[in-house]
Amino acid sequence: MSKINLTRRGVLKTGAVAGAGLALPTYLSAQDSGFTNAPTGSTVTLGFNVPQTGPYADEGADELRAYELAVEHLNGGGDGGMMNTFSSKALQGNGILSKKVEYVTGDTQTKSDAARASAKSMIEKDGAIMITGGSSSGVAVAVQALCQEAGVIFMAGLTHSNDTTGKDKRANGFRHFFNSYMSGAALAPVLASAYGTDRKAYHLTADYNWGYTTEEAIRASTEAMGWETVAAVKTPLTQTDFSSYIAPVLQSGADTLVLNHYGGNMVNSLTNAVQFGLRDKQVNGKDFQIIVPLYSRLMARGAGENVKGIFGSTNWHWSLQDEASKAFVQSFGTKYGFPPSQAAHTCYVQTLLYADAVERAGSFAPCAVAEALEGFEFDGLGNGKTLYRAEDHQCFKDVLVVKGKENPDNEFDLLEIVEVTPVEQVTYAPDHPQFAGGALGSCNNGA
Repeated sequence: MSKINLTRRGVLKTGAVAGAGLALPTYLSAQDSGFTNAPTGSTVTLGFNVPQTGPYADEGADELRAYELAVEHLNGGGDGGMMNTFSSKALQGNGILSKKVEYVTGDTQTKSDAARASAKSMIEKDGAIMITGGSSSGVAVAVQALCQEAGVIFMAGLTHSNDTTGKDKRANGFRHFFNSYMSGAALAPVLASAYGTDRKAYHLTADYNWGYTTEEAIRASTEAMGWETVAAVKTPLTQTDFSSYIAPVLQSGADTLVLNHYGGNMVNSLTNAVQFGLRDKQVNGKDFQIIVPLYSRLMARGAGENVKGIFGSTNWHWSLQDEASKAFVQSFGTKYGFPPSQAAHTCYVQTLLYADAVERAGSFAPCAVAEALEGFEFDGLGNGKTLYRAEDHQCFKDVLVVKGKENPDNEFDLLEIVEVTPVEQVTYAPDHPQFAGGALGSCNNGA
């Protein structure tokens, strides 16, 4: 088994071999304080589990930047960022419940097994009381299940699959990011207006649960308005050259290609599609179109000019002009020299939401934190008024429809917001068929 490297506040740590005379891991002695990793000293440790390698490494790097900024603000450093605009005023910049915030990091490698192993090490060896991160829904589902078993809170990072708060939801897990259903509900009216209701779509879909639920959501929303799905083909997450998948599109009779890909996968598949001349074709008397259901600034930058005019959806964008978004962009830009991605935004927000829930609950006990988050309504974190729904621990807020900008002013000005879809349009019942099959269960304190 490969050794897992974790970093605490910039110092490399490696797992020690258990032996006589060594203290039990915090996790194993948690019952003395009633819940897993109850902090006993002047500090509290959070676990930041992000893809530092693999196809989603760009998102992971930006997530880690945001986590470090959140810790700085929680501990009273910097300008305070969105702590100044957050509707809840429980955070005072003196840590969490007056304990200084420390952190450890791990590399999920965009692999579920690696992500579980690094999260497990953070909990058992480093005493992490909350785990957060991930840029893959497969990773999020796996780590969320581990945190449920261990009795710690999981604040999901970038995870878009319906499953995270659908069939695989857990009482110890919470998601701020939007999901596949919301992308479909937001995109469909915009696509109908731009391209009409008579289209033939060909889907290329990443072969894991995010890809499956995104394909399902986009198919359901577009077929409901009259589009026909002519083919849906799965592609490996490890794929880098999509030429062999693009070629059959030209013989399919499709006039629209839907790329249910994210991160480096989307950059490569879109690049291959443009190289094959799809954007210059006319099929069925229509200009051929490409759609990317889940967009990000990082992906747009990677794909360059190929994103121009292409529609997609996003959770948040740095060009928003509300006071919270401007405060976050100012803080992040001052520290790192460029604007944050949607991945950075959701991870920063999740850290603040966890810390705030602890403060409002007056306890680090996971079930007390969960109770404080369930049904919590807030504003001032960059997405407008938001609800953390109690039934499934999913946040409900406005969703952005964006498209690649034709004439960007700079290397970061690549996407333009074409519609802010109101939360009412993307809200669904907890038992909606796309989310069926799972039970939230009971919160676990881990004692």
